[in-house]
Amino acid sequence: MKTLQFGIMEKENASAARRAEAILEILRARMPEAGSLLRASNPWELLVAVILSAQCTDEQVNKATPALFARLPGPEATARATQKEIEGLIRTVGLYRNKAAAVRGAAHRILEVYGGQVPASLENLLTLPGVGRKTANVVLHGAFGLNEGLAVDTHVGRIAFRLGLCSSRDPARTEKELTALFSREEWGNVNHRMVRFGREICKARRPLCASCEADSFCPKKGVGV
Repeated sequence: MKTLQFGIMEKENASAARRAEAILEILRARMPEAGSLLRASNPWELLVAVILSAQCTDEQVNKATPALFARLPGPEATARATQKEIEGLIRTVGLYRNKAAAVRGAAHRILEVYGGQVPASLENLLTLPGVGRKTANVVLHGAFGLNEGLAVDTHVGRIAFRLGLCSSRDPARTEKELTALFSREEWGNVNHRMVRFGREICKARRPLCASCEADSFCPKKGVGV
């Protein structure tokens, strides 16, 4: 029985690996230039933008951040600001009260613990208010060119599950399975490309399967459920 189960797992893993290779080629062809759509000119701005992007579109974040960064250009200025001042600058972004508290808290910790510089390690980034693995991985790749993990947001999780690249919808487990399928140097780019692919083609409610190059081999797990 154990031998049979092992054989089945081997076949499933091989199949997922082939799909991962194929989808990577598709994503590269569709989006030769990978990168975040969030506008930021330094690690602090990227960190703030990613915190603000939770349950919000990049477009909305990009509309709010110019005034925010002009008024509060870094951790020091942000730490001096009041909660209400920050709220007023990001009011158009969803969950702005919680996000204002997270941004202000992150600024304080960066000043007090990290000498005013956004830390360039996963472990240290995770100590900042409002920062989870997804945010930390995006910042590490975008600001420092580091691939310590593969950021899994709703788009990445949905696409990976539909394609049969992961076995569950749990972000931590999905990240582990995806990092085993894709080479380390691709992790950050896979995230950015999958996010854009999820917005344009593999949408949550009505995926455009007829316009997708993966339609012939996609198992469409969860589609229509």
